[in-house]
Amino acid sequence: MDRLEAMHLFVRVAELGSFSAVAQQRNLARSVITRQIAALETHLGVKLMVRSTRRLSLTSAGNAYLEKCRVILNLVEVAEAGVAEDRLTPRGSIRISVPLSFGLQRLAPHLLNFSQRFPEVILNMDFTDRRVNLIEEGIDLSIRITSRLEGSDVARKIGTSRLLALASPEYLARHGRPQHPAELIHHECLGYTGLGQQNWGFQIDGQLEQFAIRSRINANNGELLTEAAARGMGITLQPDFIAAPFLRDGKVVTILNEFPTAELGIYALLPSNRQVPHRVRVLMDYLAENLASDALAKSDIKIVKKKNSAKS
Repeated sequence: MDRLEAMHLFVRVAELGSFSAVAQQRNLARSVITRQIAALETHLGVKLMVRSTRRLSLTSAGNAYLEKCRVILNLVEVAEAGVAEDRLTPRGSIRISVPLSFGLQRLAPHLLNFSQRFPEVILNMDFTDRRVNLIEEGIDLSIRITSRLEGSDVARKIGTSRLLALASPEYLARHGRPQHPAELIHHECLGYTGLGQQNWGFQIDGQLEQFAIRSRINANNGELLTEAAARGMGITLQPDFIAAPFLRDGKVVTILNEFPTAELGIYALLPSNRQVPHRVRVLMDYLAENLASDALAKSDIKIVKKKNSAKS
């Protein structure tokens, strides 16, 4: 038994939940996969998987062994990459967790382009606003947007975003335009529950201050809240990537521009218990480069719009 190959197969079976899927992916007979896993279990003297006609699940020993296999295989890849990294073609599996709206609007095209450019990389993408546990869930890379990292986070900053206060022209015509963040308490606000937005932060004379809001409509999806704002139902505070299409179509306008919010960092979070595989570093570099290009294109568009508006 080639123990490393058996470990590779075990990890893939655990991730895909199917012997047949791994056999098809590796262009092997299903019986070859089954024999390798059985040999691994015999070698270890424990049952790693419970198999039935409908589903496959890991035993407690299997779950513990899975994480150790990932660490070992990761170290093997890092060792090989260190010998000839410049010549190494990225290959292998990457499990990446990305925020729902940002992932679909901004990251999805880059991830698909990356997959086309590096066909030997298997991308497993999970779109969720939930903060995942990278180690327990076997995630190789998590993209998160936040103004503050936890002390234990292992992260690389790959971009920036900013929150914008938004309202529709119709809402402002009916209720007036707030001139200061303190006036928000007198307006209908649309709160993002994912951040626990009972207060919104704005910079006053260079210092970030928190201002209370009242919200009748709350949701954990920024696009829904921005759509509500576009319908004249209130004021919302959303990141620029969600606001962009609504601003472009004139459905909402920015308010309180004299009081900027704190900058949000776009971070690539990594598991703290593993070396970073070559394929993951290549993906991080690729996303950072393309998000920087997006930011330049966005700034160019803003300048053009500003000039046009000045002429009109």
